[in-house]
Amino acid sequence: MSGITDEEKDELLLSCRYGDLNDVQEFVKKHGQSALAVRDENGNTILHMASGNGHIELLEYVLPLVPPSLLSAQNESKSTALHWACINSHLPVIQKLVQFPNGPGVDLIDIKNAAGRSPLAEAEMAGWYEGAKWLVQVMNLDDGAAKEDEEEAVVEPSAQDIEVEIQDADGQIARMSIAHPDQALPPGESTAS
Repeated sequence: MSGITDEEKDELLLSCRYGDLNDVQEFVKKHGQSALAVRDENGNTILHMASGNGHIELLEYVLPLVPPSLLSAQNESKSTALHWACINSHLPVIQKLVQFPNGPGVDLIDIKNAAGRSPLAEAEMAGWYEGAKWLVQVMNLDDGAAKEDEEEAVVEPSAQDIEVEIQDADGQIARMSIAHPDQALPPGESTAS
């Protein structure tokens, strides 16, 4: 990134913060797309700035130009651009970040910041249930852990119930009990008196 002054770097980050697409385009014309991978003194990237402030048009312009690894870049607080978009309730932005074809995809949802929170947890903490719901709909459910739980719950002939535990991306455990098929009531019978 030789040839870029600190002032130009700061101007680029501010342009992304305020959504000034023309200034960002001029910066790319002058310095090339590789110069977009700059950070501020707190480790924030241009994606943090554009995403946290909901600048979808700017994001659509820069995403194809930056290295895909920039999508999962964490700042000093270990937050990604997706964390910032979730904190500030920008649905089109979180969709664009997660669905970007060359990026990390749904794996972004599992990255935890220094507070131990994923972007999903940040959306929930902000009371932004629309974004949290969308993230849950697209996130990876840990199929491997679910299969392990199923294998551990092998039914012995004398077993009454099956206990199943499933862990979500934030480490929370959901438990449920399933009645053993041999103990199930025949169709039409109920336990009600």
